[in-house]
Amino acid sequence: MLDTKFACLSTSSASARKPDTVRCVDPVRNPYAPGAGQRPPELAGRDRELTVFDVVLERVARGRPERSLVLTGLRGVGKTVLLNTLRSQAIGRLWGTGKIEARPDQSLRRPLSAALHMAIRELAPHHRAPDRIDEFLAVLKAFALRTEGDTPTKLRDRWQPGIDVPAATGRADSGDIEIDLVELLGDAASVATDVGTGIALFIDEMQDVSPSDISALCAACHELSQTGAPLIVVGAGLPHLPALLSAAKSYSERLFRYQRIDRLDRISADQALCAPAEREDVEFQAKALDALYEASGGYPYFVQAYGKATWDHAPASPITAEDVRVAAPDAEAELAVGFFGSRYERATPAEREYMRAMAALTSNETADMDAAVLTAEIARALDRKPPARDALIKKGLIYCGERGTVAFTVPHFGRYLRTQPAPE
Repeated sequence: MLDTKFACLSTSSASARKPDTVRCVDPVRNPYAPGAGQRPPELAGRDRELTVFDVVLERVARGRPERSLVLTGLRGVGKTVLLNTLRSQAIGRLWGTGKIEARPDQSLRRPLSAALHMAIRELAPHHRAPDRIDEFLAVLKAFALRTEGDTPTKLRDRWQPGIDVPAATGRADSGDIEIDLVELLGDAASVATDVGTGIALFIDEMQDVSPSDISALCAACHELSQTGAPLIVVGAGLPHLPALLSAAKSYSERLFRYQRIDRLDRISADQALCAPAEREDVEFQAKALDALYEASGGYPYFVQAYGKATWDHAPASPITAEDVRVAAPDAEAELAVGFFGSRYERATPAEREYMRAMAALTSNETADMDAAVLTAEIARALDRKPPARDALIKKGLIYCGERGTVAFTVPHFGRYLRTQPAPE
């Protein structure tokens, strides 16, 4: 259970402080870090995920079978931060690691080759047979320089990995991504076995991997799990990622360990705010924490954004609910530009109209602001069958969680849209 000190100050303890002990809040020492993938000063509420992954690493190290891992959740819940932290855990156990960020317009071959090259380079100093490493690098190079249909890549698209050995032939170079990936990852796992450790490949924005590449990745993970090979994939993506994996390979439901990353509960959100503040000798009143949780909804990115703005506006410690009230417009303005606005600007007028209709259907203040909406209700609200749904899904602005429903990938996006003036 969380230490009671992270519940922060009660009003009574704050009032008991003598006036001459009131401390200024220095903006230079502001500990909060609202940024894309930026680790917060206190990684609160993720102990379960860290413990699960530690068990996975230990089981693989002992030759026990274990599934790869998939993290899912909305934007702003800290998936990238958690992915990076899990990678640090693997590095701490002397695993070879590599990380990529998937893009919808890019084949998996080149980024995956670069990530695997990095992982093998981390293991190479511990391998007793340098020739064995060269043999694998030759296969890796052959994999990277092929495309679908067994056609060499164009010169301008070729990967330049700095591998001195010539590309191998007859291994991971068929041009069929599924065949090639199974062979490549199998060979990589064999190198890790030689060293007595493992390899972990981390894939962020995994929902953007193409269907053919997703299918190949599932097939490779399936093959590795059957042989007990010490190589795992750790993916992170939006809530509909499990459905994409299931559509690619029916057995993916049993192939991966799925973990839903959600908003922080109240105790964890308080810890995320209070622990770094305490290290700077600053405290929060209980009512200030109430106001911050109500404003942020417990979403880690919002916790950092409102925490940073409140710190900058607070004249002294303890920070009060009035400080939160005064600072909230600044936090909301920053979120409107960097978190909400940048995504809204990517949408076409028809797509914006669709999202506005979604927002209107979740306007009940007593309802869940991030609830799914029936597509049939959106069509009725627009008085036509809207064409924008699929485009918005491809842009990562909405997702289809259950058949016949859609929801925003960004928390509180509907609330943001309802504050914007309607187009003329």
